[in-house]
Amino acid sequence: MFRRTFWFTTGVAAGVWATTKVNRKLKQLTPESLAATAANKALETGQRLKDRAVGFALDVRDNMAVREAELEEALGIHEDPELPAPRRFAAIENVENSTNRTTPKYIEAPMYSYNRNEDH
Repeated sequence: MFRRTFWFTTGVAAGVWATTKVNRKLKQLTPESLAATAANKALETGQRLKDRAVGFALDVRDNMAVREAELEEALGIHEDPELPAPRRFAAIENVENSTNRTTPKYIEAPMYSYNRNEDH
Protein backbone atom coordinates (compact mmCIF):
# COMPACT_ATOMS: atom_id res chain seq x y z
CA MET A 1 0.00 0.00 0.00
CA PHE A 2 2.77 2.38 0.86
CA ARG A 3 4.53 1.61 -2.41
CA ARG A 4 1.48 2.51 -4.40
CA THR A 5 1.04 5.77 -2.48
CA PHE A 6 4.73 6.62 -2.97
CA TRP A 7 4.62 6.01 -6.72
CA PHE A 8 1.30 7.82 -7.07
CA THR A 9 2.62 10.95 -5.33
CA THR A 10 5.86 10.71 -7.31
CA GLY A 11 3.85 10.57 -10.56
CA VAL A 12 1.65 13.50 -9.52
CA ALA A 13 4.72 15.57 -8.60
CA ALA A 14 6.42 14.73 -11.91
CA GLY A 15 3.23 15.65 -13.79
CA VAL A 16 2.92 19.00 -12.00
CA TRP A 17 6.61 19.74 -12.60
CA ALA A 18 6.39 18.86 -16.31
CA THR A 19 3.17 20.83 -16.78
CA THR A 20 4.72 23.88 -15.12
CA LYS A 21 7.83 23.63 -17.33
CA VAL A 22 5.76 23.27 -20.51
CA ASN A 23 3.52 26.24 -19.61
CA ARG A 24 6.56 28.43 -18.90
CA LYS A 25 8.13 27.50 -22.23
CA LEU A 26 4.86 28.19 -24.07
CA LYS A 27 4.66 31.63 -22.48
CA GLN A 28 8.25 32.32 -23.54
CA LEU A 29 7.43 31.40 -27.14
CA THR A 30 4.48 33.78 -27.59
CA PRO A 31 5.06 36.58 -30.12
CA GLU A 32 4.80 39.29 -27.46
CA SER A 33 7.38 37.58 -25.26
CA LEU A 34 9.75 37.01 -28.19
CA ALA A 35 9.45 40.67 -29.23
CA ALA A 36 10.13 41.87 -25.70
CA THR A 37 13.15 39.59 -25.41
CA ALA A 38 14.55 40.77 -28.75
CA ALA A 39 14.03 44.41 -27.75
CA ASN A 40 15.80 43.89 -24.42
CA LYS A 41 18.75 42.18 -26.13
CA ALA A 42 18.98 45.01 -28.68
CA LEU A 43 18.99 47.62 -25.90
CA GLU A 44 21.70 45.76 -23.99
CA THR A 45 23.83 45.44 -27.13
CA GLY A 46 23.36 49.10 -27.97
CA GLN A 47 24.35 50.12 -24.46
CA ARG A 48 27.48 47.97 -24.64
CA LEU A 49 28.44 49.46 -28.01
CA LYS A 50 27.83 52.98 -26.71
CA ASP A 51 29.99 52.34 -23.65
CA ARG A 52 32.79 50.99 -25.83
CA ALA A 53 32.57 53.94 -28.23
CA VAL A 54 32.63 56.45 -25.38
CA GLY A 55 35.61 54.68 -23.83
CA PHE A 56 37.41 54.70 -27.17
CA ALA A 57 36.71 58.41 -27.68
CA LEU A 58 38.01 59.23 -24.20
CA ASP A 59 41.16 57.19 -24.83
CA VAL A 60 41.72 58.99 -28.13
CA ARG A 61 41.24 62.38 -26.46
CA ASP A 62 43.67 61.52 -23.66
CA ASN A 63 46.30 60.19 -26.04
CA MET A 64 45.84 63.21 -28.30
CA ALA A 65 46.51 65.56 -25.36
CA VAL A 66 49.63 63.58 -24.43
CA ARG A 67 50.90 63.66 -28.03
CA GLU A 68 50.22 67.41 -28.33
CA ALA A 69 52.20 67.99 -25.14
CA GLU A 70 55.08 65.93 -26.56
CA LEU A 71 55.03 67.89 -29.82
CA GLU A 72 54.86 71.24 -28.03
CA GLU A 73 57.84 70.24 -25.91
CA ALA A 74 59.77 69.06 -28.97
CA LEU A 75 59.03 72.30 -30.84
CA GLY A 76 59.70 74.53 -27.85
CA ILE A 77 56.19 75.92 -27.62
CA HIS A 78 55.50 76.49 -23.95
CA GLU A 79 53.02 79.36 -23.84
CA ASP A 80 49.67 79.94 -25.41
CA PRO A 81 49.91 81.89 -28.65
CA GLU A 82 48.16 85.23 -28.78
CA LEU A 83 45.16 85.38 -30.99
CA PRO A 84 45.36 87.65 -34.01
CA ALA A 85 43.44 90.90 -34.04
CA PRO A 86 39.87 90.64 -35.29
CA ARG A 87 39.59 91.00 -39.07
CA ARG A 88 36.14 92.48 -39.18
CA PHE A 89 35.63 96.03 -40.38
CA ALA A 90 32.80 98.26 -39.35
CA ALA A 91 30.28 98.47 -42.18
CA ILE A 92 28.55 101.59 -40.89
CA GLU A 93 30.11 104.64 -39.30
CA ASN A 94 29.47 105.09 -35.60
CA VAL A 95 26.16 106.94 -35.37
CA GLU A 96 26.87 108.47 -31.95
CA ASN A 97 29.85 110.54 -33.21
CA SER A 98 28.15 111.61 -36.41
CA THR A 99 26.37 114.94 -36.76
CA ASN A 100 23.82 113.52 -39.19
CA ARG A 101 22.07 110.70 -37.32
CA THR A 102 19.29 109.96 -39.78
CA THR A 103 21.30 108.35 -42.58
CA PRO A 104 24.35 106.25 -41.77
CA LYS A 105 27.40 106.69 -43.97
CA TYR A 106 29.17 103.61 -45.29
CA ILE A 107 32.92 103.52 -44.69
CA GLU A 108 34.03 101.49 -47.70
CA ALA A 109 32.53 101.32 -51.15
CA PRO A 110 32.04 97.79 -52.47
CA MET A 111 34.92 96.49 -54.61
CA TYR A 112 32.67 95.13 -57.34
CA SER A 113 29.11 95.49 -58.40
CA TYR A 114 26.50 92.99 -57.37
CA ASN A 115 24.64 93.47 -60.63
CA ARG A 116 24.85 90.16 -62.48
CA ASN A 117 23.51 91.59 -65.73
CA GLU A 118 26.38 93.96 -66.48
CA ASP A 119 28.55 91.23 -68.04
CA HIS A 120 25.97 90.43 -70.71
